[in-house]
Amino acid sequence: MKELIADADAAGKRLDQWLASQLTPDLSRNRIQSLISAGHVLVDSRIVREPKHKLREGSIITLHIPQAEPAAPQPEDIPLDLLYEDHDIIVVNKPAGLVVHPGNGNWNGTLVNALIHHCGESLSGIGGVRRPGIVHRLDKDTSGVLVIAKHDKAHQNLSAQFADHGRTGMLERAYLALLWGMPERPAGTIDTWLGRSRRDRTKQAVVPEDREDARHAITHYMVEERFGEKDDATALASLVECRLETGRTHQIRVHMAHIGHPLIGDDDYGSAYKTKANRLTGELQETIRNFQRQALHARLLAFEHPVTGQFMEFTTDMPQDMQKLLHAFRQGGLDAK
Repeated sequence: MKELIADADAAGKRLDQWLASQLTPDLSRNRIQSLISAGHVLVDSRIVREPKHKLREGSIITLHIPQAEPAAPQPEDIPLDLLYEDHDIIVVNKPAGLVVHPGNGNWNGTLVNALIHHCGESLSGIGGVRRPGIVHRLDKDTSGVLVIAKHDKAHQNLSAQFADHGRTGMLERAYLALLWGMPERPAGTIDTWLGRSRRDRTKQAVVPEDREDARHAITHYMVEERFGEKDDATALASLVECRLETGRTHQIRVHMAHIGHPLIGDDDYGSAYKTKANRLTGELQETIRNFQRQALHARLLAFEHPVTGQFMEFTTDMPQDMQKLLHAFRQGGLDAK
């Protein structure tokens, strides 16, 4: 329970507005509005359910914050590769094949189910529900670093950092991608607008800026290795680091396909390149055929700790399947049959 006395500055202000100014970042304004509507806020000992209720100087506001409700997703004992954990956040190395959040077709067996089991009572609630705060996601078949909030304050801070995309803060994200071919320039920036594909609503596409659902997307890339270089300065494949300035759905996958170099193994955005494996020989051909996901790994995540303000940076090696694929390219087998 919290009790506050309305000061002179509170006079004439909306109840939710003034409470938010006093309680942020511990409670968001949306959370405060929900508590008011549910009858958990009293003004001068009377329940007030209107967020727009105008305050008077000297009024006593009592706020009852109920215990966090049990999470709707059920806890499941799924192994986690933990990189860091404290009272506020948890950082994991997500394996390929693990869905982050329950949804259509994946109501259990997700990272959220695993986190609820692992964290238990240390989850103090996101929006009043005892669940982990997902502030960014990786596709099911993308591996790498993820940070998750354990309570509202951490969730709000991290969400703001990701919304800012590192423009004014410490947030930094870097991915490794194995591409068919090689970008014309060894380093560059892809700057487009993304929206839902009109052909397939489950996919994203580069769209005109003035389309209603268009969202700005910026990816910076740098070529790290080339495989099967040719006399015309092209290559069969390349290892590229991608750094995100924005974080749109499938952003790297769409951007790389947009410039003509889709990710190896990406059946959604690079299906036309499937036959390229048939032109290869030996172990490389077999390794590519057996690689059942897009070759994308989130290897670096840096951010400011949402409570202490400490700079934190986490890096992870590529998982075994992607390392095997990279090794096969390095070994050869690049000559066409």
